[in-house]
Amino acid sequence: MTGKRDRRRLGGLAAALMLVTAMPAFTNAAAAEAPVATHHTTTLNGRKLGYTATVEGTDVLDAAGQPGAHLVSFAYIADGMKEPAKRPVLFVFNGGPITASLWLHLGVMGPKRVAVPDDLKADPSTFTLVDNPYSPLDATDLVFIDPASTGFSHVAPGVDPKSYYSVKADGQQVTAFIQAWLTQHNRLGSPVYLLGESYGTMRAVEVAGQLAELPKPILLDGVVLMGQAVNIIEYAQRPQNIMSYVVSLPTLAAIAWYHQKVDRHGLSLEAFVDEARRYAQSDYMPALYQGSDLPTADRDRVAQRLQELTGIPAAYYREHALRISKETYRGELLKDQGLLLGRADARYTAPITDKGIAPDPFGASVMAPFSRLFNDYIHNDLKVDRTDPYVEMAEVGGLDDWGWSFASPFANWAYGDRLLKAMKANPKFQLLIGNGYYDTQTTVGAAELLARQGGWPQGRVHLTFYEGGHMAYTVESAARKFGADIRAFVKPAS
Repeated sequence: MTGKRDRRRLGGLAAALMLVTAMPAFTNAAAAEAPVATHHTTTLNGRKLGYTATVEGTDVLDAAGQPGAHLVSFAYIADGMKEPAKRPVLFVFNGGPITASLWLHLGVMGPKRVAVPDDLKADPSTFTLVDNPYSPLDATDLVFIDPASTGFSHVAPGVDPKSYYSVKADGQQVTAFIQAWLTQHNRLGSPVYLLGESYGTMRAVEVAGQLAELPKPILLDGVVLMGQAVNIIEYAQRPQNIMSYVVSLPTLAAIAWYHQKVDRHGLSLEAFVDEARRYAQSDYMPALYQGSDLPTADRDRVAQRLQELTGIPAAYYREHALRISKETYRGELLKDQGLLLGRADARYTAPITDKGIAPDPFGASVMAPFSRLFNDYIHNDLKVDRTDPYVEMAEVGGLDDWGWSFASPFANWAYGDRLLKAMKANPKFQLLIGNGYYDTQTTVGAAELLARQGGWPQGRVHLTFYEGGHMAYTVESAARKFGADIRAFVKPAS
């Protein structure tokens, strides 16, 4: 959801919709390829499950009804179901913009997962692919979507890839794909869910709105936002935006707790974070609001409490208007050790260079094994025999290359409003928001703010947090919890 230099921060953040049931196939070799189906078994919740994995291309039209893109998806369908047409189906995609779906695919959702060791210093070349007992495949079928210009997906001949570089157009191609896939596979009667991660959460809410606006609406049963970026204005912290500092405090406390830079007082991570959460709302927010009017004694008291919660000296807070940005915090907490915290996962560290900049240590440790193992997996297990490379990330050149829909600084960044369409269309619609405690990009506090300020009906929004970073599921305990949360989320429908 950022430019070329920044896109990896998020992992790697109503169009006119056309029916796609009778669309012509594109005249190129890739579109003419037959689906590749393989059959497998796995064990989930102590029970053996047979499933069919299908790698398949689907042609979709653009908003004007013209050939737009050829999207290649990975679908996992459980075998032997009594009423397969009524079984839930969960469409899964990652962020960017624009990235492929391999991270969720091999991280937690698919039948195989990358086993990331608990030892954060482990050699990435030793990471292995293992059976994934946490996949929710026993509860829902899974379809992984790679938008055009990622994976094996591409735009139609003569179409400019940049024509999909916007919130609306990106959402339209995914909406068209979902409609086409459900139609072609006789699943229009199935409960339908979306799961987006990072920028994919912005895509998920846009797609939810567009599906509800179709001439024949597709009513979603639920959406999962993992590492949400829907209230994206909190991602970058402007000094005058005091709310961004309020909602970031729980994350800073979690990181300080993990690195033992604070007195834990015997508290668990959750309990310590809850203290920071309560303080942020009760004392910190009013103090920031008062600004220069805050009495000196109160300023000193707040600075001292912030030190106790974040591990940053009170003197720093007194000198910086009681604020520290997430980016500055990454360099300050372990500065005495010459270490920089990871942006995507602050458990990871790397030496601070002469310029004060280092590659994100989480990405340096984890991304390469995912790439290596995914390519092995699709060739050896899924029997995909293609000469074209699997593209992990599209070359979006920068922030200005992406159409964010809200260009004016006076506009409301109302991405979350798109969910209201889906919620009104289906009274049973539920929303699940998940975040990792150690993620400095999309924070647990921002997730809570989204849930409280989204304007959505009470009782239909659920929050869950994990001991990990932006891709929290790389921690096995978090993968176990995430899989269980997804399974419980779709269970009412199944």
